[in-house]
Amino acid sequence: MSRLRYVYAVCRPFGTPLQVQLSGVDGVPPRLLAHHGLIAVVSSVPEADFAEDALRVRFEDLDWLSATTRAHQGVIGALTTVTTPLPMPLATVFRDDSGVRAMIEAREDGFRRTLDRLAGRVEWGVKAYGGSSREATEKAAVRLHELLARHAEDTRLHAPQNAALSGAAGPNVLNAAYLVPRAASEGFVELVDRAREDTPGLRIELTGPWAAYSFTGEER
Repeated sequence: MSRLRYVYAVCRPFGTPLQVQLSGVDGVPPRLLAHHGLIAVVSSVPEADFAEDALRVRFEDLDWLSATTRAHQGVIGALTTVTTPLPMPLATVFRDDSGVRAMIEAREDGFRRTLDRLAGRVEWGVKAYGGSSREATEKAAVRLHELLARHAEDTRLHAPQNAALSGAAGPNVLNAAYLVPRAASEGFVELVDRAREDTPGLRIELTGPWAAYSFTGEER
């Protein structure tokens, strides 16, 4: 059975080995492919599932999509503990190692600029949910975002989550990502904790630290 190269992330060389028990998509452990002073974190996946036509069908299989997403994010999460990865979009595949090397060469300058910008930084996600008074909670969400943005190097506002899909109570009035230096993360978490106490009209959820998915410039 023919196999393709699945790329999780691109990063600079790092000295700490990946977790021995770490498995990636399709249960295959990731490996490091070095080229031009950069590292692509890759594993092999079956062409029957990851060729372009096959992916169109697979993306309709929610169980498969969920398992693939968890494996993808698991590898990137492991990388985040030892380096600053530049995550690739889900199901980024190439024919073989040569295809991955060609991709690195074609995008080398951009990769280096982005890795320099993200070095030592992580992403924190903040969602806020309001109650029945929509206007009041939306204003509170704006103030919350302005507060958090002052303590972040960059921000991204994402579309509100659909309540029917998220299952969360109340309207989603803030769905944002914040780029924060890893060294400043403890203070950022404390800031969110204080905001919970100071804004009883909002239910605030904090997730992270993540690799800087929202700030890579990669199309998700």
